[in-house]
Amino acid sequence: MSYQHLLVEVDGPFTTITLNRPEKRNALALDVMVELTRAFRDVAETDATGVILAAAGPVFSAGHNFGDMADTSLDDARHLFDVCTEMMDTVQAVPQVVIARVHALATAAGCQLVATCDLAIAAESASFAIPGGKGGLFCHTPLVAVARNISRKRAMEMALTGDPITAATAAEWGLINRAVPDTELTSATLELLGRATRGSARSKALGKRGFYGQVGLDQPLAYERAAAMMSQAAVSSDAQEGIAAFLEKREPHYTERARGL
Repeated sequence: MSYQHLLVEVDGPFTTITLNRPEKRNALALDVMVELTRAFRDVAETDATGVILAAAGPVFSAGHNFGDMADTSLDDARHLFDVCTEMMDTVQAVPQVVIARVHALATAAGCQLVATCDLAIAAESASFAIPGGKGGLFCHTPLVAVARNISRKRAMEMALTGDPITAATAAEWGLINRAVPDTELTSATLELLGRATRGSARSKALGKRGFYGQVGLDQPLAYERAAAMMSQAAVSSDAQEGIAAFLEKREPHYTERARGL
């Protein structure tokens, strides 16, 4: 796997994808989004159980590249945001657990990307913003992801004021899992990802798919979808192995792979 704007490193069961355009504040330019989508799809076909999304340089991500939007046509603008939506959807579609490791400012589509990940840990010095409310282009698409993590009033506060919030506030509001001292960011990320990837990888992948499929539905439809998935999962070999191990008071030995879901 070779990339122009990313670094991809494999360490045992975890793969780290690092945004690597620090001179551009890791802006999500069109070519960067296309490459990031490909990187996640490439990792999805491996035996990795977890993915860490990180960034190099003084900013996690400054969001969209305004150069892509200057003097744009409606068709080109729509293409840009369709590519962005595809990237965000891919993060949630891959079978692996995806955790954002946020060391610095994540703003606009960069904040959207963090909100899209399954989990997120941030350094205490990091901050988050969807700043369109301060200017002439409201953060419509970032607000989709942010509002699915925090309450409506807080999401609208971020969107309307455009003001950044601290990592501690982001944790309190539910945008990230927790804020940690800067020196503990790497270890805290690995610790949470380790706990989040225990057990059957295939079961976890199905669980991730099920969550995103039902979380926006009305309760009756959500239960209908979840019950169907859980019924199918219950007869899988890993589920039966887990049940047998519990009843026999032994360690389970899972064999199903998450790839190909």
